[in-house]
Amino acid sequence: MSESAVPVNLADKLAQFSELWSQKKVAVLNDYEVKLAKLKGEFVWHTHEDTDELFLVISGRLTIQLRDGDVVVEPRELFVVPRGVEHCPLADEETAILLFEPAGTINTGDAGGPMTKAAEILS
Repeated sequence: MSESAVPVNLADKLAQFSELWSQKKVAVLNDYEVKLAKLKGEFVWHTHEDTDELFLVISGRLTIQLRDGDVVVEPRELFVVPRGVEHCPLADEETAILLFEPAGTINTGDAGGPMTKAAEILS
């Protein structure tokens, strides 16, 4: 059986790491990466000029701060930040998310800085 014929168990994948704000690639779909991350605290304000960014909350609660108001995303909900919109993820409690974005998307977008990390492959 090929690897692509095996489902990805998100709970099992999330149990494999504890680092916060570190994206873990769990699948590839065409030119897109499906990534998991655990968040707590505030990230950095940033923009992705060339791509939308999909956040799906698995557990916890995610606030996506936007310049014109906050969006609260609960478990089993998703929100798409449109390309070019400045945003800053915030999690008051540990929150597990799934991200869907083009391969090579920099997690800090145009902001750069010490929180910039390439996605790691999680096998």
